[in-house]
Amino acid sequence: MRRYRARQRAAGLRASTRWSPREATWSDHRIAEARSLALHALVARRISANPGLVERARETVLRWLERYGEEAPAALLEWKALLERPWREIAARATELSDDAARLRQSSPLATLLSEAERRRVHDAFRA
Repeated sequence: MRRYRARQRAAGLRASTRWSPREATWSDHRIAEARSLALHALVARRISANPGLVERARETVLRWLERYGEEAPAALLEWKALLERPWREIAARATELSDDAARLRQSSPLATLLSEAERRRVHDAFRA
């Protein structure tokens, strides 16, 4: 906590003792969607360079489905079907700018293909 406060002070921030509304910016939800899209664009680039990584995503979905059993969320079943398609279709769907694609990205097995450092770098870039 001390390091966190020291970083905040070094950045010129101070503790707020009174609430005041933030200026109009992107909502936290929009930031999360943009972060998810950036993660999936990074994954798409990585898989384009090494198509064998799709198999790891398939294995992840199967493991998740096995864990849920009969009560598996519909999105996992959608991912299972999507991952059986050619890579170009998977990448197009995972990086699509639609509400349906954003919904799928919320339970994506593709993000598991990135290292912790890569995920952290993207999260840091999209801090709210």
